[in-house]
Amino acid sequence: MRAIVTGAASGIGRALVDELSRRGYFVHATDIDENSLQRTAERLSWREPSVLIRRHDVRDAESWRGIVEEAAGCQGGLDLLINVAGVVRPEFIHELSPANISLQLDVNTKGMILGTRAAAEVMIPHRRGHIVNVGSMASLAPVPGLSIYCASKFAIRGFTLAVAQELRQHQVAVTLVCPDAVDTPMVDYQVDFSAAALTFSGSRILRTDEVVRVIVDHVLVKKPVEVAFPWDRAIVARLSAYLPKRLLDWLFRGLSSKGLQKQKAMMSERTTSRS
Repeated sequence: MRAIVTGAASGIGRALVDELSRRGYFVHATDIDENSLQRTAERLSWREPSVLIRRHDVRDAESWRGIVEEAAGCQGGLDLLINVAGVVRPEFIHELSPANISLQLDVNTKGMILGTRAAAEVMIPHRRGHIVNVGSMASLAPVPGLSIYCASKFAIRGFTLAVAQELRQHQVAVTLVCPDAVDTPMVDYQVDFSAAALTFSGSRILRTDEVVRVIVDHVLVKKPVEVAFPWDRAIVARLSAYLPKRLLDWLFRGLSSKGLQKQKAMMSERTTSRS
């Protein structure tokens, strides 16, 4: 079985490479940060041919073509693509720079679209394959303070659900995975930004192994079109689109206050651990 995992230098991507390689996949682990990817490979003893590390910019169609052609040329085709790579820049709309708008849309949305397209081209002739796009709880609900990240993830949800119907007739499965906040460098980055308060408003931060378990033991087995977890946060996220304005404002105020308190506690813990 041949797989591509993007964003493999850290977080969910790194954990997926570990698990898939243990389960017998030949994994092409990609990331734009080649140095971090190489250090990760050395630290975790990733070895060819089980894991091949490759520098890869998901915003670049030619880069996608090269990665997919290499993977598909080995072991009889490409079986699995997991699009993990993503970025977030917590800022309120009046603070957002054009560069950070472009970065989030290009990586989070364009990157997954280009990857899905490239994988579909090589999977369709074989009439098999599975494309997994990692979205977010921000794919389901508006997130003040993360408006562009939210827009990028809403777009990926619509795209993934539509493409799942297109590729079904070719026996290619497509799944959108929407976890809540996960203990990754992306979440660590948001701790210092008050705009990201809603990221921390859940009862807890998910562990990467929990996300990997959902993907490997459920998504790759059952091939659902969409999975969001934990279920209680997913229900709130979906219902938020139908709440009256006054009730929605009350909900967001409460969640923001809870998130800010957690951020302060996390910053305090970080300061203590450094002293």
